[in-house]
Amino acid sequence: VQLQASGGGLVQAGDSLRLSCAASGRPASSYIMGWFRQAQGKEREFVAAISYSGGSTDYADSVKGRFTISRDNAKNTVYLQMNSLTPTDTAVYYCAGQRGYGLGRQGDEYDYWGQGTQVTVSS
Repeated sequence: VQLQASGGGLVQAGDSLRLSCAASGRPASSYIMGWFRQAQGKEREFVAAISYSGGSTDYADSVKGRFTISRDNAKNTVYLQMNSLTPTDTAVYYCAGQRGYGLGRQGDEYDYWGQGTQVTVSS
């Protein structure tokens, strides 16, 4: 499967953005999907994950209540709605897919990665 992330940009604190991750090559429904981010000079960190059907989700504490992960398997697309953005959310955001059994929080649980989309939040 190939993953293409999009939707990043430059916004102000308090604004919202919606990231999209389009899957091609195989149905997105075949993968547990996750979003990770990496700020400059920092390690990559888990943001959110969603189960095959979308019935289960998991979030990092830092984004819980502000971010929502969802998927539309008919469109082979996974979304990350980000609200109340703060400068600490500034990072390159990556979508990733895996065919395991649980909503993984570790990057090495994911086998497929998109190219990343930059999100910059100004204060």
